[in-house]
Amino acid sequence: MLKKLFCLIITATLITTAFAQRPKFKVLALYTTTVESDHVDFAHDAIKYFTDLAVKRGFVFDTTTNWKNVNDDYLKNYQLIIWLNDFPQNAGQRAAFVKYMDNGGAWLGFHVAGYNDKYTKWPWFVSFLGSAVFYNNSWPPLPAKLVVDDGNHAVTRGIPANFIAPINEWYGWKPSPRLNKDIKVLVTLDPANYPLGKKDIIRDGDIPVVWTNTQYKMLYINMGHGDQIFTSDVQNKLFENAVMWLGRGR
Repeated sequence: MLKKLFCLIITATLITTAFAQRPKFKVLALYTTTVESDHVDFAHDAIKYFTDLAVKRGFVFDTTTNWKNVNDDYLKNYQLIIWLNDFPQNAGQRAAFVKYMDNGGAWLGFHVAGYNDKYTKWPWFVSFLGSAVFYNNSWPPLPAKLVVDDGNHAVTRGIPANFIAPINEWYGWKPSPRLNKDIKVLVTLDPANYPLGKKDIIRDGDIPVVWTNTQYKMLYINMGHGDQIFTSDVQNKLFENAVMWLGRGR
């Protein structure tokens, strides 16, 4: 009897340990090394940050520069896809990503990953971002004060009501994604920053910098230009929250 009980305890312990060691989810980050150097610098820093975070939080983190991997067979292995500094360029890759998202996949896009203009010619993606189209930017890259719109959301939990974000190129959008009923804005550029920039100046406007389309498991983050993005513990916490929220299925 004691032997049987001992075996049951050992089995239960092994099962519990195996479950605890099993990765929570799998993440794939895609990036490009032939784009603007500041965007490449960001990608390299992001890979280091998320590699360390994966060890800390128990998920799998893979990377690739091969955008041909944006296909049904490859994407189905991951619960979260991150675009660090680029986006799909052809119809096949775009169709695979749409299918991935429609089937419940999760997406996190940084900075230029959300860039779109009249040359992009991807209406679905514009709608995905809440009808937000790139309108203007600040230059040179500068730090900025940000305001948290909803401190109770999983992405912003534990983040101060306002904080100074590290040096970044800030994008403006027209129309503001906030006007879309499916968009929930989480962080906004504080109007107290205006005028923001020296060569290219943002003088006014409602400029969200972190938001989600509630119809999908997605989050767009405007940060991602240069090698200073991961110098803020507060902002890094926001990134950590974002990955855990999306990776666990929101």
